[in-house]
Amino acid sequence: MDQGPKCNMNMLFTWDTTDLCIVFRGWHISGAGSLVFSLLAIVLLTAGYEAVREISRRYEDSTRKLACEDTSNESSSLLGPGRNGGRNEEQQTKIIKAILYAVQVFYSFFIMLLFMTYNGWVMLAVAVGAFVGYLLFSGASSTKTVACH
Repeated sequence: MDQGPKCNMNMLFTWDTTDLCIVFRGWHISGAGSLVFSLLAIVLLTAGYEAVREISRRYEDSTRKLACEDTSNESSSLLGPGRNGGRNEEQQTKIIKAILYAVQVFYSFFIMLLFMTYNGWVMLAVAVGAFVGYLLFSGASSTKTVACH
């Protein structure tokens, strides 16, 4: 019975790519070409994580600005027009934020699994991907603020 490629699991740092499988048995490094292709894929995957983070930041910023505008435009009346619509929008916003957060958590753990191959080439590809992703997608500071302006 053919069980697929043999995967070498290292628990110590190495540069060796002999029988290296990356996360899945099917993602097997069989030579220099597959190594280069895999490293480029890892760079793109890691850069994609930065894109997801930026999307989350922009969504949160846009909802924060809307919330700040709504509170500054409200009258002193407790029962202003459209109060129920506001609650539905708040719930929808919270669900979208939770989805974006879950995607980030899943993505970050997947990147951690890549790093845990303990292979120097894969680790470098993750770092390069983070660098490229930050350059391409991060338009704001990496710190968050709760200010409305």
